[in-house]
Amino acid sequence: MLFVNTDKTKSKPLPSLSENTFLRYFTFAALYVAQGIPEGLLWYGIPAWLAMNGKSPAEIGSYVAVVGIPWSLKILNAPIMDRFTFLAMGRKRPWVLFGQFGLIVSFLSMSLITDPLNNLSSLMIIGFIVSFFEVFQDVAVDGMAIDILPVDQQARANGLMWGSKTLGISASVAAGSWIMSHYGYFYAIVSFSLIVSVIILIPLLLRERPGEKLLPWTKGEASKVAEKIQLHSWKSIFKSLYKVFFLPVSFMMGVAAFSFSLGRGLIDTLLPVFTVQGLGWADTDYSQIFATANLISGVLGMIIGGFLIDYFGKVKMISVYLGSLIILVSAMAFLKDLWQNDLFVAGFIIGFYVLLTFTTIAIFASAMQLCWKRVSATQFTLYMAISNLGLAAGAALLGPLKDLFNWEYVILSYTVFAGVMLVLIRFINFEKHQKRVDQLEEKYLEQN
Repeated sequence: MLFVNTDKTKSKPLPSLSENTFLRYFTFAALYVAQGIPEGLLWYGIPAWLAMNGKSPAEIGSYVAVVGIPWSLKILNAPIMDRFTFLAMGRKRPWVLFGQFGLIVSFLSMSLITDPLNNLSSLMIIGFIVSFFEVFQDVAVDGMAIDILPVDQQARANGLMWGSKTLGISASVAAGSWIMSHYGYFYAIVSFSLIVSVIILIPLLLRERPGEKLLPWTKGEASKVAEKIQLHSWKSIFKSLYKVFFLPVSFMMGVAAFSFSLGRGLIDTLLPVFTVQGLGWADTDYSQIFATANLISGVLGMIIGGFLIDYFGKVKMISVYLGSLIILVSAMAFLKDLWQNDLFVAGFIIGFYVLLTFTTIAIFASAMQLCWKRVSATQFTLYMAISNLGLAAGAALLGPLKDLFNWEYVILSYTVFAGVMLVLIRFINFEKHQKRVDQLEEKYLEQN
């Protein structure tokens, strides 16, 4: 550990994440902001900018689908992180630093693309690389959260984390679109790359557990807790993952999350194209409304998202949110005469993303609760990978659906995907699942 010697005393290092509740919440919230910034530009700001400059729904959908591919492959990263790490610096902190550093370098590299409007292939490739490192950071942060957070702090932490991410998304979309319109693509990317660069200082200065190394060349050693839960065999990782994921409740959650994300990916990609090309909005108009929606949903998610889940229960709140989303989207599809009313459309966008954020927080908290601690990082990442595969598939659906249907029917198709999850979530029983996980744990201890 790093100590500064004085004549009479020695300064103490900062508390580790396992020792301090505030630092846990602050660190995970900040790291999710760092994910939200590039995600806002890649998934929303740039698509709106492309739409404003005449790119077709198919081209934009293809771009978003390529950028989303690394998120569907994140399950390949999690076992690597569970299997290999530098324990002296923590189980997941070295991977957090790797992902954050790669994100900074690739994000800055994205600013160097010349004439991106006429060079979509390069934009897709670099966007893919940015997403790749963002995924590494995301998996490592989630794994570290599962390792460090007590169970009774997971719902609230998920509210803070997802709320912080939506704030990062909204800020990057609103400011990024304005910068691109007034100063150009280069300055928008560079500006936000610098912000992401500052956030790396947090994991650089904070340890996971007391006594660990801050940097490879400083004093410290691996925590006994980390050594105890570290897996050292590919066989044990994948065998345990297979057993827990294919428990009925766990598998059902995977199917439900995929269906929900299909609808979300479709609407995420549809809205900038629909408002700009279908309704005649400027890309900055959409970006400002989208940023407002994410700001509101992010703040509400941070303040009451976790509280509502703790108070009313996960299944009940997910059902309420999904039912509300289906009603809201159906109203948008059937009230076509009101589409020319900007306040009506803006209200729909804000309402949709508030409900979407609350639903996502509840889904994340549910997925954490379903995890078996021995493979929790890999299992949680599997749920997220399935969800992100749904996002990419939903984005890719926009072009084909728009070729076949008018806008109102493309919008209405969201209700099918949300409806599937609404049905499946009613069969999720956490107590029954936990009993099955306890049985797996007992068998594991007997055999090892």
